[in-house]
Amino acid sequence: MKFIHAFTGLAFAMAAAGAGAQGWSPQKNVEIVVGSAPGGSNDKTARSVERALLNNKLLNVSITVVNKPGGGSSIAFTYVTQHAGDPHTLLVGTTALLTNHITGRSKIHHGDFTPIASLFNDYVVFAVNAKSSIKDGKDLSARLKKDPQSVAIGFATALGSHNHIAAGLLMKAIGGSARDLKAVAYKGSSEAITNLLGEHIDLVTTAAGNAAGHVANGRMRVVAVAGPRRFGGALADVPTWNELGVKLVYGGFRGIVAPKGLTPEQVAFWEGALRKASQTPEWQANLEKNYWSNDFLNGKEFRKDLDETYDAMKSVLVDLGLAKQ
Repeated sequence: MKFIHAFTGLAFAMAAAGAGAQGWSPQKNVEIVVGSAPGGSNDKTARSVERALLNNKLLNVSITVVNKPGGGSSIAFTYVTQHAGDPHTLLVGTTALLTNHITGRSKIHHGDFTPIASLFNDYVVFAVNAKSSIKDGKDLSARLKKDPQSVAIGFATALGSHNHIAAGLLMKAIGGSARDLKAVAYKGSSEAITNLLGEHIDLVTTAAGNAAGHVANGRMRVVAVAGPRRFGGALADVPTWNELGVKLVYGGFRGIVAPKGLTPEQVAFWEGALRKASQTPEWQANLEKNYWSNDFLNGKEFRKDLDETYDAMKSVLVDLGLAKQ
């Protein structure tokens, strides 16, 4: 995916600076809706946004994080679409905004929301047990080319998830068929990692932050990362797929969307406030701690990115046999 860093316009800066700059600011409690249970990456995103906005006085009203798990986030999506025109209802947007519609899980399309900002990307890493005979990314590619069924790949949270798509993109990039993968879906990444450490599966595709601790204690080895550049910390020595000659940059985005029907002034206020929040020291610390990539996009660029990513994901999900052409 192509991520474009863009944030221009005096209006956006003024929106974040004060309530009256755009003639609109929140007038009551703001809900940030999360399509999963407390404790996961999406919930962590919402609470990080909440703290950054309130601690830095970018908002003069309260915020409530509302968890609505179920249906692969479809319950949360439905709830937010029922609040058309309400600028006090926000949603943590993830790749499920796209995959749910592509696979037919939900009739709700990403066009049914107002994109506010894409906050960061959680790039996927490819990890094996430290005892594995798969030593590096080139070794993994060779194994998959020779016999895809010899590598059991675990991931969360379902077939067709962005972690599954990452594995499919790797197969396409090395000239194989995504349908040949030996894929094993788990309810959560922690469950997939537990099975990897127990040597029940051969590979896990997951977020960098989920793997780093296990790499540091010597129980896991990350053979390649699907990021545009190397990570730091425990993963500093791990090459990107691009470095290994495989064209693969892919991760799960985290963004904020709102219901349809917001005014330009309301969109501008939230774009500006979130941009300011993304520049705070605590937000930067969260990015580093969780291996999140600072790929902020404003609403216009976020919408463009969603459209382009929808087409790319559909192509892979068709290849995986999980969507129709």
